[in-house]
Formats: sequence, C-alpha cells, structure tokens
Amino acid sequence: MEVPVTGGSGYALGHSEHELARLSRQGQVFFPFTRQLFEQAGVAAGMRVLDVGSGAGDSSFLVAELVGPTGSVVGVDRSEAAVGWANARALARQIENVNFLLGDPADIEFGEQFDAIVGRFVLMYYPDPVDAIRKLARHLRPTGLMVFQEFDMTNMRSFPACRTFEMATDLIKQAFNASGARTNMGLELNSTFVDAGLPEPFLRMDAVIGAASRFPYELVAGVLQSLLPTIERLRPSTLEIDGLEEDMRREALACKGIAISPGLLGAWSRKPP
Repeated sequence: MEVPVTGGSGYALGHSEHELARLSRQGQVFFPFTRQLFEQAGVAAGMRVLDVGSGAGDSSFLVAELVGPTGSVVGVDRSEAAVGWANARALARQIENVNFLLGDPADIEFGEQFDAIVGRFVLMYYPDPVDAIRKLARHLRPTGLMVFQEFDMTNMRSFPACRTFEMATDLIKQAFNASGARTNMGLELNSTFVDAGLPEPFLRMDAVIGAASRFPYELVAGVLQSLLPTIERLRPSTLEIDGLEEDMRREALACKGIAISPGLLGAWSRKPP
C-alpha cells in the first residue's frame, strides 16, 4: 500500500526502511497490472503526470517510462522519508523525467495543469475520497485523465482455506479497519468518481493468484510485520513473523491449494471539457 497523502486515516504501516523496501517489492509484483491499467487508460508519451501518494516511487517510475523523455512526472507524498527514498532511487537509476515533492497534492498549487493524475493504493487512506478527487481535478487540464488503482480486500483468500494464510489476512484486515483505512476502496471507485463530478469511469480488475511455489507470500508476511504495532494495540499477540512465509507455503503445498491477492480495481475517466 502506498504511503498516504492526507491526514484523518492513520497509516498503520508506518514509514520504516523495511516498509519502504516492502513497497518496492509490492510494486514489482503488481507492476504488470498497473502498467496495463495506465496504458489502457491512455497514459502515453509526452504527457505531464501527477502521481498522488507516490510512496517509494515505483508507480512514478512506471509512468516515467510510459511518458518517455518528452514527458514528465511529479510524485507527491506526505512522508519525508518516502520522498527522500524515492528521489535517491531516481538518482541511482538516472531517471531524469521524474521529481518527488513533499506535501498533499490536493492542497499544493502547481505552476501548470497536468495531462493525467494517477494514484495507486492511496484513496483508501483519505478521510473523504470524493473531496480528494474533486480537489485533485482542479490540477487536471480539460479532457485530462484521472486514473486510480485501489484494493478490494474481500477478494483475498485461499482455497482450500489454509489456516495460517486465513489468520494472516484476517489480522491485516482488522488492523487496516482499526486505522480507518478503506479496505474495499476499489469497489467505491465508480461512485467516488461520479460524486466528484467526473464522468462514469471505465473499470478493470486484476489479482495475483498462485499455488504454493508461485504466490508472493513474502508480501503477506511483510505487511504483517509493518502492522505489528497496530495489531498489538488491538489485542495481545503472539504472532511470529519469522517463518510465517514458509508456514503459508507449506500448508498450501500440503493441500494442493492456491492463494489469491486482494483485487486490484482500476478506474479511469476524463475531466469534462
């Protein structure tokens, strides 16, 4: 989940180096789905793009590749640690058409409007997503693109049900719900866009699915590690992160089972002329 850009809903995952590294790994796993969404929506060469809640920078780097050297990307995040991390990664990769800024893009004033505004796993942390989209739209030129990808955590499950995986996903959902995050924000994207004054969006859904050796169980364990402080505030926990990934794989292998990630729901629409 990308680092949030606004207050009101606590970001239970924190901003540790572990969490920023986990975001990068998550970005790699979800890369094909996010790329397909952005391409299908119409993000293309030469565009000036705003990335909302840019986190560790992975979605911004993806957009930078799509817009090419004639385009540019501005990533904005409220976490100083995330902005520093992302700028350092951009420098190390010699990516020159992307820049990361500290702040909330719903409140920042930019010198010129954008051809597209994108965001991944960020509206779930806004206390009022409709208000956020409405404010962001003023940074968008007429007929410009608004594109967001959000989770539907009801989609996250194993079959046949594996005890450790189901326990882990239940704890993740409880922790996010307790922090005020919208765990099914993906299902709200249509109404959020329409209520914010945008035309009814196009929608798509993707998910990672795999058997014991092919599912990224390390992401589940990594999320739980970042959520431990929140989980321990909810209830005393004897959760052991070490070995959790192996336990989930072993159980799936024993029952020839599969695991399914949260649904990645994408929505895109154009600002009326």
